[in-house]
Amino acid sequence: MKTAALTAQTRAAALEALQASTSTGQELDVLVIGGGVTGAGIALDAVTRGLKVGIVEAQDWASGTSSRSSKLVHGGLRYLQMLDFHLVREALTERDLLLTRLAPHLVRPVSFLYPLEHRLWERAYVGAGVALYDTLASINGRRRALPLHSHVTRRGLEKLFPDLRHDAAIGAVRYWDASVDDARLVSTIVRTAATYGAAAATRTQVVAMSTNESGSVTGATVEDLETGNRFDVRARQVVNATGVWTEETESLAGTDGGLRVLASKGIHIVVPRDRIAGDTGLILQTEKSVLFIIPWSRYWVIGTTDTPWKQELVHPVATAADVEYVIDHANTVLARPISRKDVIGTWAGLRPLLQPGTKEGTSSSKVSREHTVASPTPGLTVIAGGKLTTYRVMAKDAIDFALAGRAHSLPSITDTIPLAGAEGLRVLQRQASTIGRKYGWSKAMLDHLLHRYGSLLSELVETVDADPGLRAPLEHAPAYLRAEIAYAVTHEGALHLDDVLMHRTRLNYEQADRGLSAVDEIAEIISPLLGWDDDARAREIAAYRERAEAEAEAELQPDDESAEQVRLKAVEIAPLRAVSAP
Repeated sequence: MKTAALTAQTRAAALEALQASTSTGQELDVLVIGGGVTGAGIALDAVTRGLKVGIVEAQDWASGTSSRSSKLVHGGLRYLQMLDFHLVREALTERDLLLTRLAPHLVRPVSFLYPLEHRLWERAYVGAGVALYDTLASINGRRRALPLHSHVTRRGLEKLFPDLRHDAAIGAVRYWDASVDDARLVSTIVRTAATYGAAAATRTQVVAMSTNESGSVTGATVEDLETGNRFDVRARQVVNATGVWTEETESLAGTDGGLRVLASKGIHIVVPRDRIAGDTGLILQTEKSVLFIIPWSRYWVIGTTDTPWKQELVHPVATAADVEYVIDHANTVLARPISRKDVIGTWAGLRPLLQPGTKEGTSSSKVSREHTVASPTPGLTVIAGGKLTTYRVMAKDAIDFALAGRAHSLPSITDTIPLAGAEGLRVLQRQASTIGRKYGWSKAMLDHLLHRYGSLLSELVETVDADPGLRAPLEHAPAYLRAEIAYAVTHEGALHLDDVLMHRTRLNYEQADRGLSAVDEIAEIISPLLGWDDDARAREIAAYRERAEAEAEAELQPDDESAEQVRLKAVEIAPLRAVSAP
């Protein structure tokens, strides 16, 4: 089956399909609100059960929490300390599924060192914990996806992580998890759902919910933020998967019931790879949680924090205090301490922390310590909590709950559905050297392309064949090909410059200038593809430049309130509509 492309044209077709749902016989089975990893997973789960599905996102795919995570696919070693063995086993099973079957191109192994300060008791204690972690990963009955843990001596530490301070550890336990480009995971899930028939539209905001005389939800009113057009969508079930916006979305149904969610901010900093000498990641215990030092291809990702967020939900930002907190904790183990001038990028995300209990009058199913599914009123299903790794389980639970008695006859099959780019990956890996010679791409570039596109690299090659000028790297961002920028529009649904720099590439935080040096070339590539005239192109460039400058200034502020005031000075290219409960 050919993978569906996401374009401005397919978005328009999806909006037409949603609008047609009010006609007799055209009603959707499921309307999903929210285009993060949970909503995308729900759309895929529902459509592969044979249901008629629509999914809408008010911003871009993965524009909220799902592009601002630690970018790890992991079991959650810290949950072992809480003795939550079921949750750890569930997450490890999902990790291994992603690594081996569902998305082996996107999800890759990464090893971590857990430094030890005490020679005997701590090595025994931590070693036993990590051994249990490995054992729980083996219970699923499949072949192991990752190596077993190992013990590392101080001499071994010096080889694996030369920049670990000599007096910081007497040895370590090395274990394995995985990493992923979270935004690409989401857009890939959406493309897979669209391939199987889901109608998917970004920049489409739910501004109201429709109810019948008995108060049951029968659909929603949505607004196309690109045109201002509003219309009704009818659906047998509406699923609210909006993360930190859960309560705001619930309120549109005119009910006091539902789940309660609080936002907690976590930030990460990005440091060039050559600034820290090490071949593996580190996990460090802090007074609040854990701090990861995670190796990526060209840089290190270091985080995270965990602080209450009480500002608006669209644009969380890292403050000077946040950045210093992460630097200070990383420096407790680094032989060559890093400083603010080493930080080339940051991002801040909001965790949707599920609060105990539900609002009065809500039926719910607490299917996990991490997530809960509930129904504040008939026709509306709400899911909140959870984490990136277990998105597929969350999606299954949400649709099982929404279908109620019908779920047994339409079981979830997403554990057998490879995501776009996974089928045929091994073939493209074997063809890579031939492709590299033909187009003049280095081994490092081919690894980058296979990691991002998997077998869909063949589509990127077709793009280059149609326009040979796209085979070259961007002049001021040579980690990416010009073809990748075009592909973001022709296949991945990018509608704005923001979409390309924030979610189709990682230029917003990979380069110290937030990708500004490459903006003109990127705009030149995508302008004809999106039909921009000179004025539209200038507006897009100005909006992104304003955004980047506001984010940079916000990082210098001492607290959330002052940082947010600075960030909100930037003009939104497609602003959300203010909505209120009926």
